[in-house]
Amino acid sequence: MDLMTVIGLALGLGTVYYVMNAGGITALLLNPNAAILVFGGTLAATMISYPFKVLKIAPKALMMIFFPSRSNTPSETINTLLQMSESAKRNGIDSLQNEIGRLKDRFMIDGIQMVVDNLDPEVIRENLQKEIIFTRKRHQQVSGIFRTMGTYAPIFGLLGTLIGVVQVLRNLSDPEAMGTSMAIAVTTTFYGIFGTNFIFLPVAAKLTVHSEDELLLKEVVIEGILSIQEGEIPILVKKKLEAFLAYKLRSKKTK
Repeated sequence: MDLMTVIGLALGLGTVYYVMNAGGITALLLNPNAAILVFGGTLAATMISYPFKVLKIAPKALMMIFFPSRSNTPSETINTLLQMSESAKRNGIDSLQNEIGRLKDRFMIDGIQMVVDNLDPEVIRENLQKEIIFTRKRHQQVSGIFRTMGTYAPIFGLLGTLIGVVQVLRNLSDPEAMGTSMAIAVTTTFYGIFGTNFIFLPVAAKLTVHSEDELLLKEVVIEGILSIQEGEIPILVKKKLEAFLAYKLRSKKTK
């Protein structure tokens, strides 16, 4: 479980609740009608914006912010590539065919298989880079769903405010009805801003981080596979991959 997500949720909800409770407005802001308008409207608009084949991935992606996929760490990926390099040096490239069965990373399996099939290095790089491009686009679509929801939510909050104002003007002679209408006008704006800045945009940001980490490992795999094909000695492969990883990490920090 991602502790930062859990701690962030607890801290955020606790902070908002404390301020609401201190101001004595907890009952006022916990308005189911306002929540239905903002979150229901946001969901409906998002469903119009994206096809089902993209939307059906969103629930699984949402779970990733709590339970990230247990993919290999950079050091584990480099160690696996080193083992492949040692096997290739000791027994030849063809021996990698026997090593493929114990691999779990489909991307690495495809790359090693192309090496065993003796494809040109540029062809291998091009094919694997295309896979990275397709993966990045797929991930961007999913994180884009939550960014889109973050765009729609404040607008539906504003819509609720306008509806509440209209209801207030309609019930000027009924103070009790005016109070209910004002509650909707205020709380829909609250839910819109809260949903955007505490749910939708943070989810999109965390999914982007997970995506970039996964794609970085794929780039490391490409460099390792091509080094193995070139017949470089394992210690050189290790130094090369560590330097490549350090360079990529520095590049990410400066963006």
